[in-house]
This record gives sequence, structure tokens and C-alpha cells, in this order.
Amino acid sequence: MEGTGNIDKMTTLSQVMTRLAQRGIHREFRMNENCEMKLENSDKVYQPNELTIIKTYRFEGPSSPDDNAVLYVVKDSDANLGMIIDSYGAGSNYPKEFDNFLREVPILESDEFDFD
Repeated sequence: MEGTGNIDKMTTLSQVMTRLAQRGIHREFRMNENCEMKLENSDKVYQPNELTIIKTYRFEGPSSPDDNAVLYVVKDSDANLGMIIDSYGAGSNYPKEFDNFLREVPILESDEFDFD
């Protein structure tokens, strides 16, 4: 996937999630067992073209590949903000359809969520 190399200075997933929560981003977009992408506490099913990735944070564990994860800050077509958290590698927490879905989501990186 192009545009995912943007690495931020914070080193842990929990640090980034805390900072995002301070900016009002608490909910996750998740793919359910029917391979439907939904925003937490919502019944709306999203198609890739209804979402935009606006920030990518990549985390790589120094000693264990099980610590590898990517957090995407995502905006939907109604300007709702949320996040997608993906453990990748051998410990991926989503089916193959998730990767296919993500590849189709447009990326428009923004510096709005750059943290110093």
C-alpha cells in the first residue's frame, strides 16, 4: 500500500491512541465476521471509497514481530473520524478481505495529526 511510510516520533501504540483520544478520536472502524467495515457503535457498512486514510502510524516491536501494528486515522464521507488498528505479519487480526479493503481506501495524508 502506498503512502504508509509516514513514521511519527511517538514509539508506542498506546501513546498515539492517548493523543488521538485527546483530539476526540475514540472510535474504531472494524471489519466484522461478515467482512463488513463499520464504525464502532454504528450500523453503517462502509465501502472503501467512503473512507480516507489521513494519517498512518507504524509500530515495529524491536524484539518480537508480534508487536508489529499499524494505526490508521480515517475520515468517512460524513467527516466522522476514527481509527483502524491492524496487527500485521503472522499475528494479523483480520481476514484477507481486510487487506483488499484497505488497498482500495484513498490516502490523503494530513499533518493535522503530527505529534511533536
